[in-house]
Amino acid sequence: MRNAIWYFDFISPFAYIGLHRLKELPADLAIEFRPVLFAAMLNHWGQKGPAELPAKRRYTYRWSQWWAGSLGIALRYPAAHPFNPLQHLRLAIACGSRPDAVRKIFDSIWTTGEDASDQRRFSDLCDELRVTADALAAPGVKEALKKNTDAAIQTGVFGVPTFEIDGELFWGADSMQFLRAFLADPAILKNAEMKRLDELPVAAARRTS
Repeated sequence: MRNAIWYFDFISPFAYIGLHRLKELPADLAIEFRPVLFAAMLNHWGQKGPAELPAKRRYTYRWSQWWAGSLGIALRYPAAHPFNPLQHLRLAIACGSRPDAVRKIFDSIWTTGEDASDQRRFSDLCDELRVTADALAAPGVKEALKKNTDAAIQTGVFGVPTFEIDGELFWGADSMQFLRAFLADPAILKNAEMKRLDELPVAAARRTS
């Protein structure tokens, strides 16, 4: 059996789509669900999130809504987006990041059209998952999320969802075919052309100030 880590943040519609696409992967692949804070990754890498650019935000929402529908995945954006996913990430960790709990949290956000920040709904979700307020606020939960995020960044993760397997990263819900090809034959990333790409020089750089 091979092992993989799946990095995700509940804020991402593509993580939600990716969750539904996990069934496309080999049944003998053991997947560890690992919550991370996408905003911290953006800060570290100096990026803007897709929802921070108005034109990209509109396109991203349209594209993800259409794509989910084309895949037969029920998706309805929450009442406001982006939202602060911190409490949902901590809830997942308090649940041991169990796949069933992670799915329930995703569904509460991405299938109802309701306000993901509504505290009454979140309290009901905690009750359903049998997580108390004390358990949610435990220092170990907060530390685990930071540790997950820091470790992901150190590994080179820059976005969600991302798979890590055998030291390689596969970013995006649209990377499943690439990942399946790698699982079937890891040598696809070891050929001469891939090595050339890894060492390709930069010919020009955009000014940042």
